[in-house]
Amino acid sequence: MEANPYKLRALPNDDIYFFTKRVDNAGLVRQADPKTRGECWKAIGAACILAGLLGGVMTPHINGTLNGYKLQSLKAEHQTLVNQRRVLETEEAELLSPTHLNSLAAKGQLASPTASQVIHLEPRAENSMAMNLAPNLTSSAR
Repeated sequence: MEANPYKLRALPNDDIYFFTKRVDNAGLVRQADPKTRGECWKAIGAACILAGLLGGVMTPHINGTLNGYKLQSLKAEHQTLVNQRRVLETEEAELLSPTHLNSLAAKGQLASPTASQVIHLEPRAENSMAMNLAPNLTSSAR
């Protein structure tokens, strides 16, 4: 008998068969281990303490960073307000300049007042201030 050249040799453990069996563990209850429960609570407590310490260490740094951002924004706002103030002061100086006021008077056909139209007010004396005194309630009650 001649051997077939295309036939493969047998695989190792080809003659072994495995059977599966369904196992239902629904009725089983795991027994509580008090030692592992205590270890779990210790780990949770340690994690909370570590998180608290980390938060306490990081809070000043984060607060300083946020204050730095706020300071920079306030500096920028201050510079903007200074620039706006300069522009407004320039505009005010232009509007209150005698040449501008004279041109407005000429447009409105206004003239300078004569000497008889000007009334000079007398300055007040130094001791002429009114004094508000609270009524003395204790003397009127007797």
